[in-house]
Amino acid sequence: MCYGRESLTHEQLRAAACGWAARLRDRGAMPEDRVGLFSENSPFFIAAYLGAICAGACAVPCPVDCNDPMLRRIISATAMKRMLVSARFEPRVRALAESLGVEVIGESACRTGPTECRAVSVDPLRHLAAIMFTSGSTGEAKGVMVTHRNVACNTQDIIEYMGLTADDRAMVVLPFYYCYGTSLLHAVLASGGCLVLNNRFMFPEKMLDEMEQQRCTGLAGVPATYQILLRKTRFAQRRFPTLRWLQQAGGKLANPFIREIRQALPAVRFFTMYGQTEATARLSYLPPERLDDKMGSIGKGLPHARLEVLHPDGTPVRPGSDEVGEIVASGDSITLGYWNDPDETSRYFRHGKLYTGDMARLDDDGFIYIVERARDFIKAMGNRVGPKEVEEVIAELPQVVEAAVIGVPDEMWGEAIKAFIVTVSPGQLTRDDVRNHCLKRLPNYKIPEHVEFLSRLPKTGNGKVDKVALKGLRRPEEAADVL
Repeated sequence: MCYGRESLTHEQLRAAACGWAARLRDRGAMPEDRVGLFSENSPFFIAAYLGAICAGACAVPCPVDCNDPMLRRIISATAMKRMLVSARFEPRVRALAESLGVEVIGESACRTGPTECRAVSVDPLRHLAAIMFTSGSTGEAKGVMVTHRNVACNTQDIIEYMGLTADDRAMVVLPFYYCYGTSLLHAVLASGGCLVLNNRFMFPEKMLDEMEQQRCTGLAGVPATYQILLRKTRFAQRRFPTLRWLQQAGGKLANPFIREIRQALPAVRFFTMYGQTEATARLSYLPPERLDDKMGSIGKGLPHARLEVLHPDGTPVRPGSDEVGEIVASGDSITLGYWNDPDETSRYFRHGKLYTGDMARLDDDGFIYIVERARDFIKAMGNRVGPKEVEEVIAELPQVVEAAVIGVPDEMWGEAIKAFIVTVSPGQLTRDDVRNHCLKRLPNYKIPEHVEFLSRLPKTGNGKVDKVALKGLRRPEEAADVL
């Protein structure tokens, strides 16, 4: 693992993790105790996270961008007794956590442990390795219960389809408290590879410099990661001799961006993937060799995750038809539900299956194409409009870094389409430019009535566009763009 000028071998990471496990046992931690973790990506995060799990506890990574009320809710909801906090955040977190009766153990409290330590025996099917917090459509955080079996199966699938080996060196810009970032941590370490941690994506060209200097073989990102690299850096012009894969999840990257990446780096394998926190991380991927003939598809389910596309009555949609149904997932990667929230659990987890809320269709070969999340559809002029389709068309404009489309109240039609757009430089496009381009590609009812240009789109802590904030349900300044 590399972090700035610091590097640790797997043996040194293992010793540090054993040290945290011993420290937690000394402090009275019992199996299944929830142990909070508040840290930026760092050697400390990795060692403390693995140490908590080794001690038999349930790790609770907290989003470092969360405000005090949200942190209070996470602490109270999980009834955690201890929290491991990095030096950077200890001054902020200590007073709040201790006021709630939580013991705060700072980064400096660890001692080096043996290179091997005795892990507590657990039931992999029921024992929680972690509670990962995710936000729903209202922005309210929900804790997803992830078992040891979930982690093991999903990690195995990722290693196999990515072809990860001990020779891999992955550039990490995703936060580890986000399930996508955590899945990268699991898969690279389990394959014997190296994690190169970079917490400075606000300087993306410097991140690319480090990718080259560290001879990275791969990069994982959300759509915004690649949109910024293509529009704000020399990513498409640079050459990375050791780079062999890119992976993208956390929402759909518009097809024009995918084509640009493939044209710029034809020898690099580009994996588009689909998943949810409720499914540990990954549910499907599209093999890079199928990008040309299956562009826009999320592929098919992984070995430990069966995907179906079902009508409301439970019958499957017909492959090759225009029928749209909900993606329903089952298998060893599906988590136990939401912590201490039986109502929400019963809403999305039924009969051993996860009802994802994502609406999709199947082609003749059984490849899945997401149409939209059920709750994101816009009813414009009496028609259902999927924001992704409009965002894809806007993304064709070379001046566009990223775009987000939502529905806003309209007196005549009920809802009107509004587009929020970030351009490479201010003033490059006008509302009419955007509308005229869309008119060439879309029917009238899918044309944005309102267009607003922003310096950046609000993001959640994991780098996804925060449409809750765009809809005014949460103030944009409460969203933190950590990428």
